[in-house]
Amino acid sequence: MAPDMLFNLLLKALLQTLQMVAVSGIIGTLIGLPIGVFLATSGRGELFAAPAINRIVGLVINATRSTPFIILVVAIIPFTRFVTGTSIGTMAAIVPLTIATIPFIARLIEAAIREVDKGLIEAARAMGATPYQIVTKVLLAEARPGITLALTLTLVSLIGFSAMVGAVGGGGLGDLGIRYGYQRFMPDVMLAVVVVLIVLVQAVQSAGDNLARRFDKRSRRS
Repeated sequence: MAPDMLFNLLLKALLQTLQMVAVSGIIGTLIGLPIGVFLATSGRGELFAAPAINRIVGLVINATRSTPFIILVVAIIPFTRFVTGTSIGTMAAIVPLTIATIPFIARLIEAAIREVDKGLIEAARAMGATPYQIVTKVLLAEARPGITLALTLTLVSLIGFSAMVGAVGGGGLGDLGIRYGYQRFMPDVMLAVVVVLIVLVQAVQSAGDNLARRFDKRSRRS
């Protein structure tokens, strides 16, 4: 393939991948983050104690997370078509990506918040802080490094998922690699796609690690 044609194909596919990752990542975070906070604070004896609802939400999250992504993509095709009017293309791929992202983020956020020192929560309670203030000013503030790493891991996973939806016509780098690199036997295209994906993942991971270190009070004190 001519270098200029390959470059144009890669650029178009990269922009589609970035669109899928960005939109599904933002929507998934807006929904998954509060769910994660709820899961971390609604157990028995916790800030917003609602153990029955906690268990139900946890079961739904676990069921969604345990479904292989490619099966999820196929299973919700009617819903995807209802939301976007089509089951193929970049916009259609955003639907299963978002649905897969929400429980993933929720569990990671829950884990990050549970790592916060319980003594800080008790100290805030002793000073008369409301549960909402404890969540916003203590839990989320102290868990920022862990939350940053959780969101970084989510973006990296989304890049991999976005490549996977190429197998069902989702567009992006995965679709380019399958249609040209595999089906048309163009190893140069496949190699280029793999290199771009590696560079993209490395850039996201490095940015997330650096941001997490900035938020980490322990690293600032050392």
